[in-house]
Amino acid sequence: MKKKEISLEELLEAGCHFGHQVKRWHPKMKPYIWTVKNGVHVFDLVKTKKELEKAAAFVKAITTKTGKIIFVGTKRQASGIIEKEAKRCGVFYVNHRWLGGTITNWQEIKKRIDKLVDMKQKKKEGEYDKYTKKENVLIDREIARLERFFGGLVGLEELPEAIFIVDCKKEEVVVKEAKTKGVKIIGIVDTNTDPSDIDYVIPSNDDAVGSIKLIVSKIAEAVIEAKSVKRKAKNDKD
Repeated sequence: MKKKEISLEELLEAGCHFGHQVKRWHPKMKPYIWTVKNGVHVFDLVKTKKELEKAAAFVKAITTKTGKIIFVGTKRQASGIIEKEAKRCGVFYVNHRWLGGTITNWQEIKKRIDKLVDMKQKKKEGEYDKYTKKENVLIDREIARLERFFGGLVGLEELPEAIFIVDCKKEEVVVKEAKTKGVKIIGIVDTNTDPSDIDYVIPSNDDAVGSIKLIVSKIAEAVIEAKSVKRKAKNDKD
């Protein structure tokens, strides 16, 4: 069955077209802007649709090649959506706070992820039962802290091939780290953001929950579709 195409109507209904106030704009976003309404820039949704489709095609391509991707969105509106959609399509994610060095100092971050896995395993196997109640409270707090920062990265053994970001302005540290290491960047980019370092710009509102939910879901569906094709190819081969 052919996948449903992204429509201009659903982009409009989700509020993807609303940018920021004119005075807050970044001139390099001009190619994606259609008009100004009540002092607010309005995106050209034909271009938003085109760029979202390009981004989705890239995500399909890297997923087909077994390339790893991380979904990143730590702002309040995006956090829950990022976690839900990342889990739905089976990719890695960061939805609370991006710790500096996650890409540029990966080996140190990997040690913390391994620590989380080790502590959870010991907890499961009852290895902490010999400790006092107070000590176990501290152990549980440490597990919760590590889970918050690194839970979405468990299983990632090396740097990802790409990162998908909600709000590239807020996540500028992520953008800089990815750029430094040559990790491809796919991002929802609003009218107040410099798109220069983003490899796949999705020009859209990055504040409205409806806009975030729609675009993140489309990227997640691209991952799911690619994995489905891979499974079918493998089954046909077997």
